[in-house]
Amino acid sequence: MGKSIFLKFLISFVLFAALLGAVFFVMDYMNVGEVSLEVVAIFLGILGLYVLGSFFYIIVRPMRKVMSQMQLLMNGKKYKKIYTSRVDEVGVLAHFFNQVTENFSKVAEDVEDRERILDELSVAAELQKEIFPDSVPKIDGIEIVAKNRPATELGGDSYDFIESGDKVYIYVGDVTGHGVTAGLIMAMVNAMIDSFAGVYSSAKEILLHTNAHIKKYVKPSMYMTLVMLCWDKKTKKLSYVGAGHEHILIYRKDTGEIDDVVSGGTALGMVEDASKTLVEKEISMNAGDMIVLYSDGITEARNENGDMYGLDRLKENIQKFGSEYGAPGVNSHVAKDLSAFVGDESQIDDMTLIVLERK
Repeated sequence: MGKSIFLKFLISFVLFAALLGAVFFVMDYMNVGEVSLEVVAIFLGILGLYVLGSFFYIIVRPMRKVMSQMQLLMNGKKYKKIYTSRVDEVGVLAHFFNQVTENFSKVAEDVEDRERILDELSVAAELQKEIFPDSVPKIDGIEIVAKNRPATELGGDSYDFIESGDKVYIYVGDVTGHGVTAGLIMAMVNAMIDSFAGVYSSAKEILLHTNAHIKKYVKPSMYMTLVMLCWDKKTKKLSYVGAGHEHILIYRKDTGEIDDVVSGGTALGMVEDASKTLVEKEISMNAGDMIVLYSDGITEARNENGDMYGLDRLKENIQKFGSEYGAPGVNSHVAKDLSAFVGDESQIDDMTLIVLERK
């Protein structure tokens, strides 16, 4: 353990005082005679100078070095690390200064990295918003209303409406997880579907080729569930292809009942060849009937008690609001009921809700 500054100074003072006392003793022993006041004054002056010198070199000078660096830090100027081997109060203060400034540097780097990441996420989020359709197309024979709310800056849910010739493709998809990776896969799938819609003439072919290409770029644990509807403008018929997504809910206006259709199929990116599992099927619809597509962020949303919103509650609300409203009203009131159910609980997954009504 090192000696404190006060102890060092005290020891130095005592030693010097003892030295002066010894000098006086020797002079008295040698019968030098009475010591004059001038001699005493000289010795006291020497003692005073020694005390001041010791005080300066032991306390003032090293403390001044530490304080000067602290002052530079507080004024936002460039400071230096304090190198010292002392283990007294000055040494502890210097060590503390070094530790604090080192942590400042680390924090500054972390803040700078965090700000850079947030800036990049903000740009990516804006780009992702551009991917979603600005508006819903007006299509003779059907009315569509869609809502989407991501859980984070970048979401994994996706939906779009693509008109190609006499066909209109309506789909909703959900990438496993959410965040940056999910957002990238979502963007890739959207781009591929949009490209293949202009080349192939059926929803099945579009998804088959999208799956074959996306499989090359994603890990086995990353995939995207999706269900796609295809409305034929000429025949006024509706068909669908499922790729491992949630149920298709069909509200029948005449009876007030819900047909719960399992979308089927294999999620995009899970297997290289999905030709045996992707099947296109027709859905019969009468005027006033509605189809509801959704992502699992809705049915798996939880309230403060940990209860899930669930598929049954979603179906009950579709029946309840479907008897009074068309597609816009059903979409809006289901969203409000979901919001009231969840309350102040944090959103844990992306949410997408699409309602299509046969006119």
